[in-house]
Amino acid sequence: MSVPSPAPAGRDPLAALDAIAQAELVRRGEASPAELVDAAIARIERLDPQLNAVIHPLFEKARRTARDPALPAGPFRGVPLLLKDLGAHSAGDPYCGGLKVLKRIGWKETTDTFLVQRLRAAGFVIAGRTNTPELGSIPSTEGEAFGATHNPWDLARSAGGSSGGSAAAVAAGLVPVAHASDGGGSIRIPASACGLVGLKPSRGRVSLGPDQGESWAGLTAELVVTRSVRDTAALLDVLAGPMPGDPYVAPPPSRPFAQEVGAPPGRLRIGFTAEAFGRRLPVHPDCARAARDTAALLASLGHEVEESHPEACADPSSIGPVLRVLTACTARDLDHWGDRIGRPLTADDVEPLNWAAAEIGRKLSASDYVRSVDRLHDLTRRIAAWWQGGFDLLVTPTLSEPPPLLGQFGPTPDNPLAGWARSAPLTCFTQHWNVTGQPALSLPLAWSDDGLPIGVQLVAAYGREDLLLRVAAQLEEARPWRERRPPVHA
Repeated sequence: MSVPSPAPAGRDPLAALDAIAQAELVRRGEASPAELVDAAIARIERLDPQLNAVIHPLFEKARRTARDPALPAGPFRGVPLLLKDLGAHSAGDPYCGGLKVLKRIGWKETTDTFLVQRLRAAGFVIAGRTNTPELGSIPSTEGEAFGATHNPWDLARSAGGSSGGSAAAVAAGLVPVAHASDGGGSIRIPASACGLVGLKPSRGRVSLGPDQGESWAGLTAELVVTRSVRDTAALLDVLAGPMPGDPYVAPPPSRPFAQEVGAPPGRLRIGFTAEAFGRRLPVHPDCARAARDTAALLASLGHEVEESHPEACADPSSIGPVLRVLTACTARDLDHWGDRIGRPLTADDVEPLNWAAAEIGRKLSASDYVRSVDRLHDLTRRIAAWWQGGFDLLVTPTLSEPPPLLGQFGPTPDNPLAGWARSAPLTCFTQHWNVTGQPALSLPLAWSDDGLPIGVQLVAAYGREDLLLRVAAQLEEARPWRERRPPVHA
């Protein structure tokens, strides 16, 4: 087996390669799928005890798949991948969604989602499932069922959430790519915290079927976290596209997304803000500086850049409707799992935050819920008008602060919802785009004075992932991050 360049002593040279590069080794006959998978398993076994990212190892199954002559000859044949343990269930494998009750009873799923079917068809080999907070409800991966995932840049800090297990695994070089999902920032938050590329695609771009048409009233989307823009584009090509019965579908691209990487973006009109959309929320100086520096870099690349953002983002009245949707959907989630396991869930089965949220949700009327969805649709139209007014992209910090220390998102004795109160200022830049369904991308363009990754977010109009990928590739070339590695890395 040959690799492009030698690795530092004690490191696995495959760990530095993105998914496209690993797949190229297989196509050229320089590595076999089994060699890629065995190497990934060895990295996980060696480093994951420090991270607690991989909670359901599927190693023997992965080895059998990698050695099977029937492994699909897709564009990523033999490349190891991890699935987040929320959404994207896989046939015959454990699934918990962060719920301790499912862990206790050893729950396994019997089918693949459409997303998993497409990953398998592309040739990926599933090596395990990654940690997530219970029901994805906080932006830090720490819960009662499986404990905390640690950030490979600083083990005392959060890897973000709710896709923190996937992000920590990719950042540490355990695998080149991992599944992730996003209902309020849960792809972009861990991408920012772990120094990765994280794209939340447009609503309806990637099917949530066959079990779901939409999730959280359309707020959630699924894709991956990666280390390169080209991997993100290529995975979007693998996963995008409607499936039968999807309730809505994003506009089809004019060409494969992979072809946007390196394509000239033209001269764009770009707005930016380093403040929390006019709200009185603190933004850490390192995060504000990252957004301003990126704006200056884009100007130096020939774009028209000005300080501007949709004024509707400052409207605080959106918070209530979002919370009503989340609490109603949490109540439904608990009812769903009660139906599936054959008994109602109790407070002993669920963490205090989600139990309290579900209790609130059960008190809402159908009219309350529909009214909240209507309010979010109105907000969407007002925000989208900014792009219709002539802007192509918006640049913001991804998070309002560097990766926080673990242990800040749990309940207090008198407030089971304290985790949501802590989350609100941290995620003030990410939540709007789940409401509007627009594509939003976090790029690892800055690091704090303490050496922690700081993500910068780019937001495009609905359906314009092509534009995001062109500019992201331009920024990756101008300010590359490929050689940066966290202290915990294979």
